[in-house]
Amino acid sequence: MLTLLDRGPNHTCQGFSRREFLRVGSLGLLGGSLALPDLLAARAQASYGSGRPLTDKSVVLLFLQGGPSHIEFFDPKMTAPPEIRSSTGEVKTALPGVTFGGTFPKLAAMANRFTVVRNYGSRNADHSYLSVSSAGNPLKAAMGALYSRVAGPINSRTGLPNNVLVLPEAVQPGLKLGNNFETGALPTLTSPGDLGPSYGAFDPAGSADFKKIMQLQIEATRFDDRRGLLGQLDALRRRVDAGNTLDSFDRFQQRAFDLVMKGVVEAFDISKEDPATLERYDTSKLFKLEEVTKWFDMKRASNQLGKQMLMARRLVERGCGFVTVSDCGWDMHSNSNSPKNMEGMKFLGNQVDHAVAAFLQDLEERGLSDKVLLVVTGEMGRTPRRNRDGGRDHYGTLTPLLLAGGGLKMGQVIGESDKNATAPLYDPQTPANLLATIMRVILDVNEIRTMTNLGKTADIVTGGEPIPGLFG
Repeated sequence: MLTLLDRGPNHTCQGFSRREFLRVGSLGLLGGSLALPDLLAARAQASYGSGRPLTDKSVVLLFLQGGPSHIEFFDPKMTAPPEIRSSTGEVKTALPGVTFGGTFPKLAAMANRFTVVRNYGSRNADHSYLSVSSAGNPLKAAMGALYSRVAGPINSRTGLPNNVLVLPEAVQPGLKLGNNFETGALPTLTSPGDLGPSYGAFDPAGSADFKKIMQLQIEATRFDDRRGLLGQLDALRRRVDAGNTLDSFDRFQQRAFDLVMKGVVEAFDISKEDPATLERYDTSKLFKLEEVTKWFDMKRASNQLGKQMLMARRLVERGCGFVTVSDCGWDMHSNSNSPKNMEGMKFLGNQVDHAVAAFLQDLEERGLSDKVLLVVTGEMGRTPRRNRDGGRDHYGTLTPLLLAGGGLKMGQVIGESDKNATAPLYDPQTPANLLATIMRVILDVNEIRTMTNLGKTADIVTGGEPIPGLFG
């Protein structure tokens, strides 16, 4: 909690006591709580060798929790037997001879703006994300945590966390989603592993309302009054500047105050966007929550993905290096826990189509396409042969994977599956290849090899072979 007291019994001649003027506490980090000054101190511990280990690019990882079907996504196999081919049909794309599943017409029309990998498999057939995100690294740390270890937990220029998790609750305060969906999966999504909580993802939803996490402790009526609050903050800054109140503070406490006063919290407030932009991203009108959350396996699903992607764009535009967006509900066995015959695709597939298309169009209009790498995948794919209920079960041999932007080569399909989408036809790609690809977009691996105190992290982020055909 950040505590700023406008009045109180402990004033100094400058108007505030050292003890009460600045108090930065829990920021609601996944896996523990850490003070913002502590995060800044951790940032200072990194050794940057002779240069700068970061590129000027960011990553948005859209993770579809539950296991999206590779067939209904980007490899529909309409010439295969009926029990294998896409249950949603297919749609032609902008690439000659290439089709996608039927719930992705918007992405199909802009297929020249991204790359689909059809020979990628997570090699994971359960709901733990860790084997995908960390590629089995010995630190058991997710990709965002590895990046944060190199870049530091806080962007020293903007004050934003470098590693953020965006859940539906972050864009719709008060949203009450079920907690029954694969409870073991979510904690692993952004796990810092052995790196420790300093490098875990910042969750703006947290365990409480985000505004309370960064609450300003002044009169309740003033807190509810945005104009009054902003006025007090402005007056407070002027008094601090005039009185040099923070001169005796620890430098990390001073930095924490500066960052909050710069408006870090505002980056998480999508209401600041133009109404037309909000409307473009909005997916809440595509379906009603009660249509999907009546199913046990879809209780964590939401219709807020568009706004989650909008928050992700706001964050990377302002300097956040790694944003993970979680979209749940993709465990489509089509048994009593999910709609029959893969019917969940008509809800969640259409939502991904709308949200990702809006995100890519927005990046292009803002000149950010080459600066932001979008990765869309899940912890596994789905069995090629549908079960007796028309659904698909867990399958790790093939997994949907889309990559867009980041300066990579776009407008192509990499790899191929066999005739029934059971395995890669050649050159299988794994999470280790995906990790190497992402790290080479956002990190200067040659510079990292000169850094002195990254330990195992340096070997992990500089090792492996990227997915072929994306660079150069």
